[in-house]
Amino acid sequence: MKLNFFKCTIFTVCLIDVLMIYLTNQVTQSNLAIGSHVWVEDPEAAWIDGEVEEVNNEDIKINCTSGRTVVVKASNVYPKDPEFPSCGVDDMTRLAYLHEPGVLQNLRCRYDINEIYTYTGNILIAVNPFRRLPHLYDNHMMEQYKGAAIGELSPHPFAIADAAYRLMINEGISQSILVSGESGAGKTESTKMLMRYLAYMGGKAAADGRRSVEQQVLEVTNLFDVYSSEQMDVEKYKLGNPRTFHYLNQSNCYELDGVDDSKEYLATRRAMDGVGISSDEQDAIFRVVSAILHLGNVEFAKGKEIDSSEPKDDRSQFHLATAAELFMCDEKFLEDSLCKRVIVTRDETITKWIDPESAALSRDALAKTVYSRLVNKINNSIGQDPHSKKLIGVLDIYGFESFKTNSFEQFCINLTNEKLQQHFNQHVFKMEQEEYTKEEIDWSYIDFIDNQDVLDLLEKKPGGIIALLDEACMFPRSTNETFAQKLYQSFKDHKRFSKPKLSRSDFTICHYAGDVTYQTELFLEKNKDYVVAEHQALLSASKCPFVSGLFPPLAEESSKSSKFSSIGSRFKQQLQALLETLSATEPHYIRCVKPNNLLKPAIFENDNILQQLRCGGVMEAIRISCAGYPTRKTFDDFLCRFGILAPDVLNGSYDEVTACKMLLEKVNLKGYQIGKTKVFLRAGQMAELDGCRSEVLGRSASIIQRSVRSYLGRKTFILLRLSAIQIQALCRGQVARHWYDNMRREAASMRIQKHCRLYLARNAYKNLCSSAVSLQSGVRGMAARNELKFKKQTRAAIIIQSQCRRYLARLHYLRIKKAAVATQCAWRAKVARRELRKLKMAAKETGALQAAKNKLEKQVEELTWRLQLEKRMRADLEEAKTQENTKLQFALEEIQLQFQEAKTLLIEELEAAKKAAEQAPIVQEVPVIDHEIVNKLTAENEQLKALVNSLEKKIDETERKYEETNKISEERLKQALDAESKIIELKTSMQRLEEKLSNMETEDQVLRHQALSNSPVRKMSEHLAIPTPLENGHHEPQSAAPAKKFGTESFRKSQIERQHSQDNNDHMAYWLTNTSTLLLLLQRSLKASSGTAARKPPTPTSLFGRMTQGFRSSSANLSVGPIDIVRHVEAKYPALLFKEQLIAYVEKMYGIIRDNVKKDLSPLLSSCIQAPRMSRGSVLKSSGRSNSNSPQASPWHLIIDSLNRLLCTLKENFVPPVFVQKIFSQIFSYVNVQLFNSLLLRRECCTFSNGEYVKSGLAELELWCGQATEEILSVQQLYRICTLYWDDNYNTRSVSQDVISSMRILMTEDSDNDDGNSFLLDDNSSIPFSVDDVSGSLQEKHFTDVKPPAYLLENPAFQFLQD
Repeated sequence: MKLNFFKCTIFTVCLIDVLMIYLTNQVTQSNLAIGSHVWVEDPEAAWIDGEVEEVNNEDIKINCTSGRTVVVKASNVYPKDPEFPSCGVDDMTRLAYLHEPGVLQNLRCRYDINEIYTYTGNILIAVNPFRRLPHLYDNHMMEQYKGAAIGELSPHPFAIADAAYRLMINEGISQSILVSGESGAGKTESTKMLMRYLAYMGGKAAADGRRSVEQQVLEVTNLFDVYSSEQMDVEKYKLGNPRTFHYLNQSNCYELDGVDDSKEYLATRRAMDGVGISSDEQDAIFRVVSAILHLGNVEFAKGKEIDSSEPKDDRSQFHLATAAELFMCDEKFLEDSLCKRVIVTRDETITKWIDPESAALSRDALAKTVYSRLVNKINNSIGQDPHSKKLIGVLDIYGFESFKTNSFEQFCINLTNEKLQQHFNQHVFKMEQEEYTKEEIDWSYIDFIDNQDVLDLLEKKPGGIIALLDEACMFPRSTNETFAQKLYQSFKDHKRFSKPKLSRSDFTICHYAGDVTYQTELFLEKNKDYVVAEHQALLSASKCPFVSGLFPPLAEESSKSSKFSSIGSRFKQQLQALLETLSATEPHYIRCVKPNNLLKPAIFENDNILQQLRCGGVMEAIRISCAGYPTRKTFDDFLCRFGILAPDVLNGSYDEVTACKMLLEKVNLKGYQIGKTKVFLRAGQMAELDGCRSEVLGRSASIIQRSVRSYLGRKTFILLRLSAIQIQALCRGQVARHWYDNMRREAASMRIQKHCRLYLARNAYKNLCSSAVSLQSGVRGMAARNELKFKKQTRAAIIIQSQCRRYLARLHYLRIKKAAVATQCAWRAKVARRELRKLKMAAKETGALQAAKNKLEKQVEELTWRLQLEKRMRADLEEAKTQENTKLQFALEEIQLQFQEAKTLLIEELEAAKKAAEQAPIVQEVPVIDHEIVNKLTAENEQLKALVNSLEKKIDETERKYEETNKISEERLKQALDAESKIIELKTSMQRLEEKLSNMETEDQVLRHQALSNSPVRKMSEHLAIPTPLENGHHEPQSAAPAKKFGTESFRKSQIERQHSQDNNDHMAYWLTNTSTLLLLLQRSLKASSGTAARKPPTPTSLFGRMTQGFRSSSANLSVGPIDIVRHVEAKYPALLFKEQLIAYVEKMYGIIRDNVKKDLSPLLSSCIQAPRMSRGSVLKSSGRSNSNSPQASPWHLIIDSLNRLLCTLKENFVPPVFVQKIFSQIFSYVNVQLFNSLLLRRECCTFSNGEYVKSGLAELELWCGQATEEILSVQQLYRICTLYWDDNYNTRSVSQDVISSMRILMTEDSDNDDGNSFLLDDNSSIPFSVDDVSGSLQEKHFTDVKPPAYLLENPAFQFLQD
């Protein structure tokens, strides 16, 4: 048993009592006043914040935010930062108060906004979100962290991996990354992210169908978890629910949302393929693991013999048989190896039974041995390259273990924790000293708790626990009780060792993370490193080569060797080798934290988090930091926060260092340090400064309140006086209005009486009139309804009579039709049966079959001739008919072949029947009849009958197809006769073909002439040079470099890429103009092809041969004019191929120009997101300098200059406007994407000043281009901006918490959509135009006035230009 058997576990943690002493000292130094915000302990939430209401010596009365009021001691109260940002800080060393509740608050705030990573110095804390966050791990995010220093961007495992990679490459030092945490904290996922980034930095892309290095590394990581999930084929290996297996149900089995076991199993198989494990070895591995699972379910009971054992029941027997089947060994041999022991003496061999408990131990020992050797074999197959000089080791480690029952495994794991806790403390202490040395401050030695005494207790020789355990194992009569008594006697006075009161064999060790009680019952058995001889012999004889390879035969010398070897000693040696490897590397730490035990998202358990932080070494790192100078502020931040304590130092007369010193001296602060870039404060000094700042702010608030109250009092008096005047005016107005209302009432009453009487008289008249009208309308309506009813009845009767007569006539017609059809069917059936009898009779005779064959062949030939005739008459349907006739001919040939085969089979069967008849008398002489032969012959006869029936059916089907084909042919013949009107078009096509034939002959003559005239084209090419564009269509020679060979071959070899640099936009723009113009001319010279265009084209001629053919035909048949200078020709294969090549060149040159511009703008955009810092500190620094450098050009001006140069280049080369528009549209989109993503990835850039700076730059760019675009942001992007944005001038938040909470709810509701969780924009690098866009945007050019150059006219290949 090796170190690999134990899952390698490393965890770090600090001593809680030392941390509490430090926190007490820090709080006692702080000033707690009424109104101060503090933290107090809470039994439910661990820590809760509140406000001080009363201070009475050591007792402080606090009003908590939960509504409770508590009274606590001053030593148990910790100050709270009132200016703590709502989204927390990236690095917890930047906290104003570095204590336990402050750390917890920071992690809680960042977890609520899905910021799961936080720094503590160079240590990364990762809180498991229990949800998919794909936008944090895509290729775009890896590209952002490439080359970025730690702290420059948001915390991320990519930053840790990049730092390790850069240190290894630049300084040549090997690196190590230690990832630790509890089960479910996300260690494996963090390890995968690290390995993915390292593979991305050091790997190569996939080529020739092979997987990339990144894919192979990620597939290897899948093997790390395969043996814990056990995803295998259930039926093949007789598996079931994991909870039914003893080795898997010792803890809870969780089913995670979004995790598919089948997909994980397929990923595991792909990973095995990726590391070179063959399919046979994979099956063998799964067989071994399945056998181990079944072996764990074997239980034992007492046997018939004394102290014997046997499988407990049928279930155990089934699992034992299954394990033997999977191991491919004998079941009885396996049972004996578990229930018996063979003792070899000098004279004889003795077989001894063992009891059920010993049999269970033997079963577990066998399982552990097989599993250990299996893991070793797989690890060796994917091991490290021994020739590598530098490495980056990624270690996925587990934490401290303390259970109800702690055995030898927990002892070894906790020993590993102790060793690496010491290594971690030394590393943190070293980083703290490097920080002080870098800032050049005076510092003294920082004392930290060392756990060397615990390590000496565990592993020191010769008196350590491991040494005593090895000594006890070497004595045969040693027991667990004697080993425990030896420990009690040896360490009775050791402060780290104690004996439980109610136990005789247990012992307790005080580890750095707490006390752990170990049970020594199985220490001796588990420490012995040997393989049972029966197990070795059993598996060595396995029929499975893989299993037998795990247990090779032992050498005779090794089998007889008596040298003792223990697990503890070997474990200690391997642990020492691991520490030596870590000491030779530069370590990096990632602490993974599980926020809750439910494994659910959006749940943050404070007590659980605090315990993991204490055990993870985070508090220890903070304690070491707080032992020196825990609070570190840059000069600018320090002056911005505490400048109000000494306003006179901010008048611009002092630099930053002097201003900070004067400010600290004014507040009479002692013990601080001034570094090169930061102010270092002792523990509690930050609270003292905040107290002074609160007093200044309180006095300022009193002055402001006094002024405000005076203003409000005067304002109230003026309002009262104005109100009195207005009330008097209103009262007088009310009296006048009341008198006027009385007068109006009297006049109104008179008018109301008049109108009322008029209304009553009018109503009486209207009622009488309406009654008369109602009576008249009722009588008239009744008469109209009666008339309408009579008309409807008459119409219905007519319709019924017509339908009835139609039904009787149709019924008579259908009966006659049915009788006629029945008569026809009967007659046709009679004729068909007659023909069928004739065919059956003909099928029995070879001559008749041959005649039918010849007849069918003649009919097929006649049909083929007719179809060929129709093919010549209808050229458009030629191929379709040919294919159809060919299929029919093939079908007839197949039927003929089947006829031949049937005839052959019939002849053979007749011969066989004759032979059988001849042999029949011989059979009759035998007294017993051979029924088998008779049955066989009967079956063969039945098969022959079935074959004849199938042939008859095929013949009928062939006749039916022939009749259908004959009908179709007749119909097509009629269509061909109707096509006589198209003879004129066919004649025209013939004339065109003749013209093309003559052109091809002329071209052949020209080519022969060129071959005989000593390469005139090469002479002509000597006069050609790369032209400099003056105007579209006119060029001047620029150099005397010879041109390449003309033709499509030059285009296939990409002449542009071979002759011109892709980084030169001038050359690319020139060729883009020429290629797009040529594409336009070719597009307009082609017309839609006819139905014959689908046929395979002839061998394509050269480019200039086709140009000669087109121009000559246009000159011979058309009159020369400004519009018809180029004749429209059919789109054939060479022209279409040439067109596709031109399109590809246009798109490629467009992409090269666009990417070159993006490459030039990329370094400038990184400087455009952050404004030049002109804060108070920078003003002080600039005022203290005597000489100042000249101001550098703004990045925005450089961007505008670059875009202006691009626009000038495109205009000089006459690039079509559609390309110019698309290029600049994509460039502006690229600028928006880069600026927006950079702001979201850098919190310090998401401020008011930087927003003004970016806005002014975009305004300049908008002023240059004359237009602006708008972007619609998603909920994730708006939430990210609102949580990051802050006003750097006043250090305040501008977005209310209600708005942020509402956006958080919306984002949580939309969290199921993984693709929508990304808050970054994507850059579109596609080709945004088509050929139709290009052809539609270019203006048509006329070339009638353009004279060809003299060197073209001299060339015989261009004689058509003179016609």
